[in-house]
Amino acid sequence: MTSAAATYFDAALGLLGRLKETQLPAIESAAELCADRIAKGGLVFLFGAGHSRMMCEEMIPRQGCFPGFVALAELALSNHTSIVGTNGLRAPLHLEKYEGYADEILKGFKFGPHDAMIVISTSGIRPVIVEAALGARKRGLPVIAILSLDHCRQSKPAHSSGKKLMDAADIVIDNQCPPGDCVLGLPGLEWKTGPASTVTGAMIINMIRCGTAERLLAKGKPPVLLPSHQALGNASAQEQLERFYEAYRKSLAHLYQ
Repeated sequence: MTSAAATYFDAALGLLGRLKETQLPAIESAAELCADRIAKGGLVFLFGAGHSRMMCEEMIPRQGCFPGFVALAELALSNHTSIVGTNGLRAPLHLEKYEGYADEILKGFKFGPHDAMIVISTSGIRPVIVEAALGARKRGLPVIAILSLDHCRQSKPAHSSGKKLMDAADIVIDNQCPPGDCVLGLPGLEWKTGPASTVTGAMIINMIRCGTAERLLAKGKPPVLLPSHQALGNASAQEQLERFYEAYRKSLAHLYQ
């Protein structure tokens, strides 16, 4: 008898295989866009509410990352690990439905002519997510969306515009997850378990990162990588860490001019 753990592994592996088979052209296009923007001095922002924040931080800061990417981790939308009480789950879920909130976040930056935005949401329908994409495009930023096409297509739009994230993006990458995200049903449980968007989402993020680095090298713009800071006593790693901090600081200059 196959265990639930093994069944989940096989299901997730299947999604990853399908991801490579069907989404590689879109991922390569996303990497090309990111490399073009970063090579020109622009920034690629990543935005996601709730659990999708993890995909933003998977891009940066992370070992092997480099300046040019900026994670917009809005704490009011994603700091909910207490679940109940202060910093609980109810308020962030409510804010995701509140129109006007994403635009206030975007007002905090002076975007440049070469910036871009990656918006992550498995459902692709929450107003704050749709508004972030629409607001980015209104400001001249091309938008890359990472979402579940199955979930997004089957869901009613929640934003007053009638649009979903898939309608507000220039490049759409399907994370292959089923509606509801979870892939494992167990006898005796009404709802499925085993969410898969973290597995496929992290793969997409790292494929974009690696593809962007490859293209930046080809353009003669080698990225300044963040090394592992766990290499104790490694003076070379510490020096590289300082170079990364300085390169990242300089990359943000146009946002606050």
